[in-house]
Amino acid sequence: MSSNKTHNAMIARIVASYATRTDVTQNDIVGLLSKLKQELLTEDSIHSDVKVNTDKIKPALPIDQAVTQNQVFCLCCGKGFKMLKRHLGVEHGLNESEYRKLFDLPEAMPLVAPSYSDKKAAHAKQLGLGKYHREASNRDEAYTE
Repeated sequence: MSSNKTHNAMIARIVASYATRTDVTQNDIVGLLSKLKQELLTEDSIHSDVKVNTDKIKPALPIDQAVTQNQVFCLCCGKGFKMLKRHLGVEHGLNESEYRKLFDLPEAMPLVAPSYSDKKAAHAKQLGLGKYHREASNRDEAYTE
C-alpha cells in the first residue's frame, strides 16, 4: 500500500512540475498522467518477476589475488585499476560498503593500489600536509582577555 502512495506522490510531483510550463495544454497533462501510471504499473510487474540472488555471487578472480602492488582488481568483472571506487559506481552501481558486503571483504582490504596510495602519501608529505603545529600565539591570548 505504501508503494502505491509513493508512486502517486511521484506522479503528482512530476505532473505538477510539468504543468508549470507555459507551452503545455490540458490534454498534454492528461496524456502524461496516463503514460506515467502505465509505466509504473509495467515497472512493478517487471520487478516482481525478477528475483535476484545476491547470496551466492562468485568473484571473477580469487580474493587473495585481487590486490597487487600496482593494481586492484574488480571482483565483479576482473578488470584492474589503480582505484576501484569510481569503477564500482559507474559500471556496477555499487558503493564501497555494498561491494564489501557482496563479497564479504574486510574493511582493511584496500580498494586503492598500494603503490598509488604510497605515491599520493609521499606527495602530500612533500607539500607539508598532515603536519599540525600549534603555537601559543596572540590568538590564544586574545581569547583569555
